[in-house]
Amino acid sequence: MKKPLLQALKERPLLGDGAMGTQLMLAGLEQGSCGEEWNITYPDRVLAIQRRYAEAGSDCILTNTFGGSRIMLNRHGNADNVVEINKAAVEITRRAFGDREGYVIGDIGPFGGLMEPYGDFTEAQVREAFDEQAQALVDGGADAIIIETQTSLEELALAICAAKKAGAACVIGSMAYDVTLDGSTFRTMMGIDPERAAEFMAENGADIVALNCGTRMDMDRAKEAIERYKAVTALPLMAQPNAGQPKLVNMKVVYDQTPAQMAEGVVPMLESGVNILGACCGSTPEHIHAFRQTIDSYLGAK
Repeated sequence: MKKPLLQALKERPLLGDGAMGTQLMLAGLEQGSCGEEWNITYPDRVLAIQRRYAEAGSDCILTNTFGGSRIMLNRHGNADNVVEINKAAVEITRRAFGDREGYVIGDIGPFGGLMEPYGDFTEAQVREAFDEQAQALVDGGADAIIIETQTSLEELALAICAAKKAGAACVIGSMAYDVTLDGSTFRTMMGIDPERAAEFMAENGADIVALNCGTRMDMDRAKEAIERYKAVTALPLMAQPNAGQPKLVNMKVVYDQTPAQMAEGVVPMLESGVNILGACCGSTPEHIHAFRQTIDSYLGAK
């Protein structure tokens, strides 16, 4: 019988997956189209991407539901398909592991707007959207829920509450930080620093404190974030840094760290105390394979 995620990560560091959006575009998704809709229209294409991550060695794979809330899906005419899209995503991710005992992490991204008084959405609308998506992911069989790429504590709190209300066995809160112009520190777009974020997540019942994405948040900066988290919380930690910095090459955005270059930061990250390590923007199954080899070598030498 598979161990719960929170138990498994206490025994050894777990490997996450890499970017999904760029992989969907490589598979034919047009810019601005609804990638989450592919869970029901092109499930085999989504499965092929996630299977490559599983074959690369991922222990945990996020569902293709980053924009799977009603508010986000409504922009693509899919508001009535929230439950179907999210449940299908869990099933696809589970299939990607095949006979392996991998962990399916239900992905909830930002709702894509601002709440009153700064924006047009009421707190009730956002809460209902998160409640609906979280329940669909849990009912679909997700082993955990990650609330990712968050920049404000108010939105994060609503999503954590939704995941707990839905009965998620494990709730992960993940912030997106931007390095300041002078390079001295990093904080979210809404001015939240890692220490405050970690304390807030612990106060609101998250089980794992994480970071992903953000401007100039590469392996070195992610390691710094993990160390700052660890200084204020005893909760398990997760990191999904970008594959270096984005650059425009032949009118296409590419990230400048190769799998080998990114893998150089894996051991320092493990020694900093990270429990789940994956990657975010610009990363590929090849990056995750390089992570797998480095992690296995590190653990084998201990």
